[in-house]
Amino acid sequence: MTDNKAQYVPGHALLDGRTAVITAAAGAGIGGATARRFLEEGARVLVSDAHARRLEETEGALAAEFGAEAVDAQVCDVTDGAQVRALFDEAVRIHGGLDLVVNNAGLGGTAELVDMTDAQWSRVLDVTLNGTFRCTRAALRHMKDAGRGGVIVNNASVAGWRAQAGQAHYAAAKAGVMALTRCAAVEAAAYGVRVNAVSPSLAMHPHLVKVTSAELLEELTAREAFGRYAEPWEVANVIVFLASGYSSYMTGETVSVSSQHP
Repeated sequence: MTDNKAQYVPGHALLDGRTAVITAAAGAGIGGATARRFLEEGARVLVSDAHARRLEETEGALAAEFGAEAVDAQVCDVTDGAQVRALFDEAVRIHGGLDLVVNNAGLGGTAELVDMTDAQWSRVLDVTLNGTFRCTRAALRHMKDAGRGGVIVNNASVAGWRAQAGQAHYAAAKAGVMALTRCAAVEAAAYGVRVNAVSPSLAMHPHLVKVTSAELLEELTAREAFGRYAEPWEVANVIVFLASGYSSYMTGETVSVSSQHP
């Protein structure tokens, strides 16, 4: 049987000289992998997360590898509008402008509708959908005023397309991210900003293990054509593509990053 293990792709300066903000970038998930890939591609990165200790550790590790001048960090809870505004104001202050934004912050969970509380529903929607809205709005305000274009990439999910028991709040939020992406793209095109999204199926990282049962992870992995989950950097590779000039004619699109079959 063919070995389906992916080979890491080296950087090719696709984002050389660009400045980026990446939310939920602490730790070993998609956000952290995206920060690393952006740095490998030559970008300067402001990483953000709601978890101060993990963010500090992430900043230190990336700075040690890529240089302190390439990496900055700021704590931000995307459910707090003031913190979101401060994050993007800081990015512009540090770098003199803003080129790239990756809205990676999201929250999942499992609950059947008959048992789901208003608080569970609202919390997932507030982090995953409303947080993406707040960050997109803040980024677009800066990009519009600066007049130098830009790119925003949102993290959606195949859950936004596919039905799955226990995931009504998460699926609704991710479907909302897709719709937000399309509408923002139409508006932002007038000032040279592209807005797209990625839609991963199953990218393994430590936090996912904490919030998802072993049985569900086994079931989801079995659906993947390659018989394995994606590495976070495999999703980050597609985010790099959408952030780079190679996708210059794409906007309002949601790109599936999946080997999943029905």
